[in-house]
Amino acid sequence: MANSKRTLFIKRRMRVRNKLRKVNAGRARLSVHRSNKNISVQLIDDVNGVTLAAASTLEKDLGVVGQNNIAAATKVGEAIAERAKKAGVTEAYFDRGGFLFHGKVKAVADAAREGGLKI
Repeated sequence: MANSKRTLFIKRRMRVRNKLRKVNAGRARLSVHRSNKNISVQLIDDVNGVTLAAASTLEKDLGVVGQNNIAAATKVGEAIAERAKKAGVTEAYFDRGGFLFHGKVKAVADAAREGGLKI
């Protein structure tokens, strides 16, 4: 029987996350979630189980409420880099989840790198 899209997505997400945990122990995780309408990013400390910073297109002060395009993803990436600096985080590993590193997800990573976050 064929696997559903959701099952394949979950398998891909766990495969990516487990590989990254082995390589990048002790660093914060920059986790991306992309839906059809929004994109959100969290900077997570897995050791303490705490979210250090977050940014999303749902925030009114970013000016991209409800948008899910590359321009909005770039603004979210810049915002998370700025908030990571305020939280004292300079290095993180990029957890793309089950999403391909292409388009909006890549735009978030590139903007965070340009903002000074070492990914």
